[in-house]
Amino acid sequence: MRSFLNRSALIPAAILLPVALLFAEQVNTKFHNAPESVKSGRNPYNGEESRLAGQKLYARNCLSCHGKEGKGTGDVPSLVDGKLDSVTPGEVFWFITKGSKDNGMPSWSFLQVKQRWQLVTFVKSMKLSETSAEPTPPVADLSTSKLKAPPPTPPFTDFRFEKPGTVRKITVKDLPHPYATNPADNSPKLVGRPDNVWPVAPAGFKVERYAAGLDNPRTLRTAPNGDIFLAEVESGRIRVFRGMTGNGQPEQASIFASGLKRPYGLAFYPPGADPQWLYVGSETELVRLPYHNGDMKAAGEPQRVTALPGPGGHWTRAVEFSPDGKRLFVAVGSGSNVDDPDTTPREKNRADILVCDPSKCNLSMYAYGIRNAGGGIAVNPQTGELWCSVNERDGLGDNLVPDYITHVQEGGFYGWPWWYMGGHQDPRHKGKHPELKDKAIVPDVLLQPHNASLELTFYEGKQFPAEYKGDIFASEHGSWNKAVRVGYEVIRVPLHQKGEASGEYEDFLTGFVLPDGNVWGRPVGITAAPDGSLLVSDDGSNSIWRVSYTGK
Repeated sequence: MRSFLNRSALIPAAILLPVALLFAEQVNTKFHNAPESVKSGRNPYNGEESRLAGQKLYARNCLSCHGKEGKGTGDVPSLVDGKLDSVTPGEVFWFITKGSKDNGMPSWSFLQVKQRWQLVTFVKSMKLSETSAEPTPPVADLSTSKLKAPPPTPPFTDFRFEKPGTVRKITVKDLPHPYATNPADNSPKLVGRPDNVWPVAPAGFKVERYAAGLDNPRTLRTAPNGDIFLAEVESGRIRVFRGMTGNGQPEQASIFASGLKRPYGLAFYPPGADPQWLYVGSETELVRLPYHNGDMKAAGEPQRVTALPGPGGHWTRAVEFSPDGKRLFVAVGSGSNVDDPDTTPREKNRADILVCDPSKCNLSMYAYGIRNAGGGIAVNPQTGELWCSVNERDGLGDNLVPDYITHVQEGGFYGWPWWYMGGHQDPRHKGKHPELKDKAIVPDVLLQPHNASLELTFYEGKQFPAEYKGDIFASEHGSWNKAVRVGYEVIRVPLHQKGEASGEYEDFLTGFVLPDGNVWGRPVGITAAPDGSLLVSDDGSNSIWRVSYTGK
């Protein structure tokens, strides 16, 4: 059993050991390794006056990452999901003061001690029903300052130079040395979408708003009958949309299921025209809901299929079935940025793609060293290969480490946390696991570092021009660990009608960042509608966008 836990000994036989047998062991539940001495720290600034002061501080300093209601987004954790209930005020004060660059949390030590305690008071008081009074983020003034920074050095880029139709290719030869630039802390400031701003697609394509007023919309899936399913994470809902009006909006909408635990991954089973179940991946479990073609509401309560590694760290769990229905894949991201699994209990069975027989679902490892593919996995309908979209590690500079999209080799090792992009060693693990250097696989398509690649889909529609057939479209949620933002777009990965990537990708849908660097939209989910148009969920504006081809 130790060979499964010790990744230096991961050999094919070890890959087959059942993951479920290991879930029962205790993991380190200490709050960001806070020292025991801070647990008893008492908040000298409690009460309503302190809470209101903390609310203003939160709006000024924390809202842009954790959100108006503290729900978080992407890799930014929720503050209202109950996990802070067991954390003492002293530990929260310690973490606000110290921060964690590896996890994207800046140090707020420059705030006065009183202000930090006021933040603790407000954060500890936050509940979903109590945050509606928080100020709405302002809309940026497009007539004022634009970012003044030197242009990026190709093949690297930033949002100022993202333009639909631009083809890009990054190779391992282009990678800089670690710390060629200082790691940045540039979390997005979410603002309202100005009336004169709209997503931008290539010539010949039209963009319409398919749905609005959603609650943290994430994964999109098209059912065999053409209905569109959407996971709304924080509200624990799955929505279903049906039909298409003349102005590109759904004819019907319904809540398919509610009361779920942060649903993310969606997959219909068995594959094909007549599914019986909708499988849903969440942070710590996989459940299934009874489903038959045309159901607008689940016919029964969710049934638990299996436990999943967690909680903490990357929480999204993408799910997918093999074309023959004999394999169920589950992507589980790491619990940290770059902690060593050899010494960190919470990394056990994480940074992997797991697999099981759906009839039993005793999970085992399919591929490993994949920091976070929880945002998106998909099977290529042309080749039957599993592909994934991966968020790589942070903290090594603006242009390290590239995110990537790749087909997944069974038993393959993709480097995390000791190696990256083949035999490049992470300096934070210098000298560790030299035997894995030559095993680390170079992915098929290297993307911009830190752009947070999420859901991907293979385009099988007939509306777009023929050269798009079989290509990958993927949502890029956007960076925080880069001096000038990158991502916040949808990209196209051409597979050349052969099911094989040649390393390049293309900007496809852009415009979610304003000239001043503020962000109004963040693409997450992506799927093709029955008419061949492309649907993109956006958890920045809480919308779904529809991209159709007009040829004009």
